[in-house]
Amino acid sequence: MKLKDIADYVTEKISSDAIDLDSYITTDSLLQNKAGRDKAVNMPPQTCMLTRYKIGDILVSNIRPYLKKVWMADIDGGCNADVLVFRAKSNHSANFLYAVLLQDAFYSYAMRGAKGSKMPRGDKDQIMRYEIPMLSSTEESIGNFIVDINAKIALNREINRNLEAMARKLYDYWFVQFDFPDENGRPYKSSGGKMVWNEKLKREIPKEWEVVNLFDAIDVQYGFPFSTELFVDEITDIPVVRIRDILNGTVSAYSTEDTDPKYRLAKGDVLIGMDGNFHMNLWCDDEAYLNQRSVRFRQIDASPISALQVMFEVAPYIKAKEQNAKGSTVGHLSDKDLRGLWIMKPSVHNLFSPATTLKQISNLIVENRVEIHNLTRQRDELLPLLMNGQVSVMPSEINCDLYTINIISILGLLVIIQMFSIYIVFNEIDRNRNPH
Repeated sequence: MKLKDIADYVTEKISSDAIDLDSYITTDSLLQNKAGRDKAVNMPPQTCMLTRYKIGDILVSNIRPYLKKVWMADIDGGCNADVLVFRAKSNHSANFLYAVLLQDAFYSYAMRGAKGSKMPRGDKDQIMRYEIPMLSSTEESIGNFIVDINAKIALNREINRNLEAMARKLYDYWFVQFDFPDENGRPYKSSGGKMVWNEKLKREIPKEWEVVNLFDAIDVQYGFPFSTELFVDEITDIPVVRIRDILNGTVSAYSTEDTDPKYRLAKGDVLIGMDGNFHMNLWCDDEAYLNQRSVRFRQIDASPISALQVMFEVAPYIKAKEQNAKGSTVGHLSDKDLRGLWIMKPSVHNLFSPATTLKQISNLIVENRVEIHNLTRQRDELLPLLMNGQVSVMPSEINCDLYTINIISILGLLVIIQMFSIYIVFNEIDRNRNPH
């Protein structure tokens, strides 16, 4: 059985004037590594005809197929010509078609027929000849199983988006507006809290707060200069995080080189690439080692300054350096740049411990990212086994009771735990801002 036996390309058109930005899909708005899609940045500059997709269609970027950009539509809309739209034929499962197009083997196959070097494009005829093996389970059971896993991954991503938004909102309340709870539980600045000018930051800060150098505020460690000649393909005890890995949060290299343990990362470390786009991210394991031209920030035990606070305070400076670098070949951050940064050190009390709260939020984000990584790996490992019959999924009418109950219980419990955490923090904010 070939892909063309279960799916067709969608050729129906729709005017760009008939859709909005949220339903417009481009190759750039589809996310790498099967992560779904993001909102497009702009609509087409002029009215044009787009491919019309519907709920249940599967959209795949046909530029650089190795990036594995795929999304199963949950809305109707339109996409540009570089996005292929697949629709399951009658009597075939849309969920199963999605599972087929999630396989790493599919993208490897598409690359074999791709044309062009810098921006290879898949061959549409060759893609439709992709071989699908005989199945030991039904299309519906395989498709539903994979879609359920993806639903859990999507849920975790949405929870993390909310947690990240909450962390930024707290930072804004506490470190920009300075309406953190004072010792009486009232919002500090709004209640007349004393502010003083700080020459280093060129702004007013709360009277009892200090300003300290970055290297006194946080544990700073530069990466180790790993030798590229000692990178190996097989997995070793020295997984190496390079600049390119910081944004994706995954390891792409392994070394056999002896390395000091001080270069080993921990969950919740903030990493910054010092070349190029200065990628910044939280790290999610305690096994990898940091490569050169990157730096990590780690919260000092019992410090009132969290790594997440430092990330938010350093981010505008990093962004400015990135903007200034545009037009040159590569931008660089130096040791001198970092040593010239100053961080606010808050005065803490029983009602205000920002490092503790921000650390709790970052821990939740990291835990969810770890689960996303594990679920993604398990999905990608299971897919070829399901397709070639090495493992099978019981039909839903047989296993639905136990399987569905377990999935619903896990998802429901996670939502309850995370939403309860969010409720507690924001309830505290409302109470502090409106004490009466």
